[in-house]
Amino acid sequence: MLRSAGCVFAEDEATILRDAAGGDAGLLQRLCVRRIHGEPLEHVVGWVAFAGRRLSVGPGVFVPRRRSELLAAVTLGAAAQIREPTVLEDYCGVAPIAATVAAHLPAAHVHATDIDEHALVHARRNVGDDRVYRGDGLAGVPTDLRGAITVLAAVPPYVPAGALALLPHEAAEHEPRRALLAGADGLDEVRRLIVDAHAWLAPGGHLAIEMNTTQADVIAAEAGENHTVARFADADGQTAVLRLTCTGG
Repeated sequence: MLRSAGCVFAEDEATILRDAAGGDAGLLQRLCVRRIHGEPLEHVVGWVAFAGRRLSVGPGVFVPRRRSELLAAVTLGAAAQIREPTVLEDYCGVAPIAATVAAHLPAAHVHATDIDEHALVHARRNVGDDRVYRGDGLAGVPTDLRGAITVLAAVPPYVPAGALALLPHEAAEHEPRRALLAGADGLDEVRRLIVDAHAWLAPGGHLAIEMNTTQADVIAAEAGENHTVARFADADGQTAVLRLTCTGG
């Protein structure tokens, strides 16, 4: 049934769906119907595997991608150099980066923020109620964190507006567009974050942002005058993380 609906990893998905149903045949049927109708598997079962952990997700929210484990690693690497780092994940969605840092660095003060209340329901489950804030960009972050964040990490929306038709139908039809699209070149929110982050980062603090490798070329050139730029790429060479450290301007 899953195979005929076009699920490439039908056998693996069937196992996950059976586990989610817990022996309830009626529930299993309902879960399979949702999947066959194109709903993302993660939305159907309520969790996503990320960096070796299961994180809560649900219908209508952006599902963390495996490629973002690179950003998690870069963020962990930067935070681990500091005795008690303060880490913030902006545009957090369900907060996969914040949850990963919290799991691996108990001494870290971890925070997350997003504008989407539906996603924040899951972020609170993944990180904790008292460390998750709601607001546009950095607007919802408590003011006592201004100038105190040592690592600010983000997967802002970075799909160009004209590329919506190129996205997998699961993303285009079941995830919020504001978590995907960001202007003509996809970099509106990236540029905004680079400007806004200055007031929130501690001296020598890092801003780590995921984007497409071609976009990374553009941003590295734009930011290079006022930042030191370290670049990291995933194995397939399509996703990049830029780690920016402000040097002035």
